[in-house]
Amino acid sequence: MRRFGRLIAFVCSGLGVGLAGCVGSTGVEPASSSNQPLRGSISSRGAAPHFVYSPYKHVSVALASDSGAISTAVAGAPTPIVVNGRSTLPSGVTALTLAFATGECGTETWDGMARQLATANLPGLVQAGIDYIISTGGEAGVFTCTTDAGMEAFIARYVSPRLIGFDFDIERGQSAEIVASLVRRIKAAKEGHPELRFSFTLATWGASDGSLASLNDDGQRVMQAIRAAGLTDYYINLMVMDYGEAIPRNCVVASAVCDMGQSAIQAARNLNSRFGVPMSRIELTPMIGVNDVVANVFTLEDAQVLARFARESVLGGVHFWSLDRDAPCPAGVSGVSSTCSGLTGVPGFGFTTAFRDALR
Repeated sequence: MRRFGRLIAFVCSGLGVGLAGCVGSTGVEPASSSNQPLRGSISSRGAAPHFVYSPYKHVSVALASDSGAISTAVAGAPTPIVVNGRSTLPSGVTALTLAFATGECGTETWDGMARQLATANLPGLVQAGIDYIISTGGEAGVFTCTTDAGMEAFIARYVSPRLIGFDFDIERGQSAEIVASLVRRIKAAKEGHPELRFSFTLATWGASDGSLASLNDDGQRVMQAIRAAGLTDYYINLMVMDYGEAIPRNCVVASAVCDMGQSAIQAARNLNSRFGVPMSRIELTPMIGVNDVVANVFTLEDAQVLARFARESVLGGVHFWSLDRDAPCPAGVSGVSSTCSGLTGVPGFGFTTAFRDALR
C-alpha cells in the first residue's frame, strides 16, 4: 500500500446486514497491565468474519511518543484510538487494520519501531472491543518469512480475542523465492489457525480495453506461488488506486479521467475472469481523495459506488487508505499528504462513515 495513503475495519458477520448484525464489544476480555505480549484464545470468537470493512491505520502517523498509543489527528489534535477503555472511532466502526509490520517474521518491526507496539496497544483494543488485522509489507517495506517457527512466533505476538487475521502487502518486487517461501508459511499457518483470515494485498489496474489486465509482475508471482503451494481459502485485496494515465489500458475512462469507482469494479471483474478468484474472495482498497497519481481522485461518490458493488456482489471486504487521510487539508496544504485527503468540503471521518453507511 502506498505510504501516502492505506485500515479501520468495520467487521460484519455477513454482507448486507445492519449494524445490529456486526461484531460488537461484548464478550471482551479486560485489558492486561502486563508488559508481556498479549496472549489469549480467539476460540470464543469462532471463525473470523467473511466480510470486513476496514480502513487502514498507519500506526506511525500521530503515534503517541510517550506511551506508544496508536492515535489519529483526524478530529484535530492527536487522540488515542482508545481512551479510558473506550473507542474514539466513529459509531459503528469496530475494527482496524494496523500497517505495517516489516522484516523477518518473528523479529519484525513497525516503521523501525520495536515490536512492543503490540504490548502498548492490543490490551486497549481488546478492552474497547476493536477488532484488528495485522498488515505487513507495504510500498516502502518488505516482510519475509523463511520458517514455520518464525511465522508461529509472529502470529503469537498478536493473538487476542479481537484478532481477525493477517494481511500481506506485496509490492516491492520480491523475488519468486521470497514470495514462495512466504506463501508456504501462510499455508502452514492457515492449517494451524483455521479461525483466522489471510489476505494478499496487490496493486492492480482497472483495464477496460478487454485485456482483463489486472495484476503486475508482483501480483502474478503471488498467484503462481498460491497455485504451486495449493493454498486455499485466501483473499486477494486489490489496491484500486494510482492507475496512471486515463486510457482504457489502465482504467475505465469517463470525461477524460479515470472513473475511480467504476475502475475499481472493473479491476475486481478482471481478477475474477482472468485468475478465477471468486468475488467472495476479492477485497477492494481505494486511496481516498487525491492519489499519489494526482490526476486520480477518489471521491465520496466513488466510495458509494464501490460500496454498493461490494454489497451487491458479496465481496470479501472493503478497506481504504487511510484513516489518517480522512480529514480536510489545512489552508495552504497542497499535493498528496499522509494526514488529509486533499479534498475540500469533506469533513473529518467523511469517507469512514460514507463507506459504513453504503455497506449497510
